[in-house]
Amino acid sequence: MKLKFPEEFKRRISKLTDFKEYEECANKFLRRAIRINTLKIPVNELKPRLKNWKLTQIPWSKEAFWIEGERRDIGHLMEHQLGYIYVQEAASLLPSLILEPKGIVLDMAAAPGSKTTHMAQLMKNQGLIIANDKNYRRITSLSANLQRCGVTNTITTIMDARNIKGTYNKILLDAPCSASGTIRGVTKHSANTLRMWSLKLINNISHLQKKLILKAYKMLEPKGTLVYSTCSLEPEEDEEVIDFLLDKTDAKLQKIPLKLKSSSKKYLKLWPQYYDTEGFFIAKITKPS
Repeated sequence: MKLKFPEEFKRRISKLTDFKEYEECANKFLRRAIRINTLKIPVNELKPRLKNWKLTQIPWSKEAFWIEGERRDIGHLMEHQLGYIYVQEAASLLPSLILEPKGIVLDMAAAPGSKTTHMAQLMKNQGLIIANDKNYRRITSLSANLQRCGVTNTITTIMDARNIKGTYNKILLDAPCSASGTIRGVTKHSANTLRMWSLKLINNISHLQKKLILKAYKMLEPKGTLVYSTCSLEPEEDEEVIDFLLDKTDAKLQKIPLKLKSSSKKYLKLWPQYYDTEGFFIAKITKPS
């Protein structure tokens, strides 16, 4: 059994990458990945606890591993319940790493907390993270994950990100998106994502993303850094949003200092077939002094 892609979806993807390579990868189940939470336990102490699992280092993070075993329900492991590990998709680690969080950090769309808890770990619970989401149910999940992971440098807020006040030297906008990059394997999630996929949806989301990125840049301090990311493969949600910001403001696009295969030299765009991950787009922006 294989995924059934809409014809328009296939035509668009074929213009952007090798569709056969993409289709082959998209039909495979996503590799499970974990991040060891060094706020609670060192990597060398945690690994022996998972001796019955095969751990493979994720190239861009020394604390993260692909994990294989007889079970797929990693969230039921005691190590997860204790906050020693966080189940996080491999490409999802990149926005936090690229932002290099420190000082006062704003996470504009934070729930359920993968990147927020990762940033707190990178910051060693120092500085301050403002973790915002507009959905109360998602904020509940975010708060639970912060507590489970021993995060103490983060406060949560509940509002539309376009209404946030203040200025920040580091901002992460992991924007709401069509999630076309998360299509992996014949699953209910993949089927739902493909069923909802449409050019109208993409254009509507792109319109919101442009509003959000303008708001993010307005709140960014001089010499500050903004990382914009999506788990979408659509140019309207990725490259076009960044081009819109660069056209409307004095924002400067920065080269991402990671030697990873990308479909663009200006941005980091990972297709699923590159590293057997979800599809992801990341851009790094700075504001002149």
